[in-house]
Amino acid sequence: MTEPTRVAAAGGTVSAVLPFLAGGTDLIARAAGEWIDLRDRTELTGIAWQPDGSARIGALTTIAELARDQRLRAAYPALAATAAELATPQIRAVATLGGNLLQRNRCAYFRAGFACHQNGGACCPAREGIARYGTVIGSGPCVAPHPSSLAMALLAYDATVEVEGRGHLPVASLYGEDPTRDHLLAPGELLLGAELPPPVAGERAAYVRATGRVQAEWPLAEAAARLVVAGGSVVLAAVAAGGVARTPVRLPEVETALLAGAPIAEAAARAATRCAPLPETRYKVALLTGTVEHVLAKAIAD
Repeated sequence: MTEPTRVAAAGGTVSAVLPFLAGGTDLIARAAGEWIDLRDRTELTGIAWQPDGSARIGALTTIAELARDQRLRAAYPALAATAAELATPQIRAVATLGGNLLQRNRCAYFRAGFACHQNGGACCPAREGIARYGTVIGSGPCVAPHPSSLAMALLAYDATVEVEGRGHLPVASLYGEDPTRDHLLAPGELLLGAELPPPVAGERAAYVRATGRVQAEWPLAEAAARLVVAGGSVVLAAVAAGGVARTPVRLPEVETALLAGAPIAEAAARAATRCAPLPETRYKVALLTGTVEHVLAKAIAD
């Protein structure tokens, strides 16, 4: 997985614009050339805990570390569960938080070199071709879903990210509807890490992904849910979805329904109200609502 591009300098003079190399699980597979290796930036690794119980996760922390850290699993169970389901053990051992947040999309047309918005073209060939893996939320020019599961989980926690030179920003500010880009960091900007607010007592959480095969597959739809239940009622709800839009998304209509006392199935069905599917992604409407219903039921049972 890749970090953003950065201006490389030698003797104070700008020499080139090169991509960062973190885990490299996607960058090396996609492109040949030179990179700026971040693996000696040890200050970007690990999980640091603050006195109030909040956590800062360095951008170079591996997915495997997130999945196995027992304190993280207790404090932020939806994030840890999401990390544990990603890719394969081999990928999780080298892929990083920063790389997952800033990776490129998986569109087969883009990856095969077809002219498209992502590589300087003026169209989206998936719209007129094979789009069964495309978006179901949003109507922008590009229909490639954003692939970051961890961004989705961090959205559910109202986390922030730290960008060198810009300070702390909401996770959502990394992403937008620009069809030419999968994230909004500019060349020269480095993602340093993510910060989560203090844990919530009594949180129930879960993560669910719908895939075409059991392992080593990108989700067609996925969801993370955080709930606090008191007196038989949901008093806190945070639900996010991935694999369905150009950006990871929160589902406020589902959250509002849960807080109003709606049954799980009824609340999950509210996710369909924002869907604008392509002809080949109509199936994802039911897949999304089913995935949300499943994750809510799993969280309630936690």
